[in-house]
Amino acid sequence: MPFLRFKGFDKQVIESMSTSLIEQFCHIADIPAEIVKLELLQVERVTNSPLSVEIYMFQREQEKHDAIAAMLDSELSQLGYQAHIFFVILSPALYYKEGKPIKEIPRKSAGTGTPLPTSPV
Repeated sequence: MPFLRFKGFDKQVIESMSTSLIEQFCHIADIPAEIVKLELLQVERVTNSPLSVEIYMFQREQEKHDAIAAMLDSELSQLGYQAHIFFVILSPALYYKEGKPIKEIPRKSAGTGTPLPTSPV
């Protein structure tokens, strides 16, 4: 379910790093890769706006948010990019699938990569 939305980047750059980014993101957030969405948003800059990465996801521990931002910054910096990275925190009660709010976050079992039963937020 998390959405990683890149703005202002070249498609080739994001495609080349997508597999690694998703793997690292999933490891840090402790979620299965199948639920991560990576998007490149095409924007027309009207003023001098920076490159950015918007991360839409449910609230996690601050340490996980910090680790995700540090990982993204490191990966982008290695390619010569500096970007603003920010989280848009979603509420499971306000996120709808098939017209019904989801109220649980899927997790992986430690070390196996297999999904555990969902747990309340």
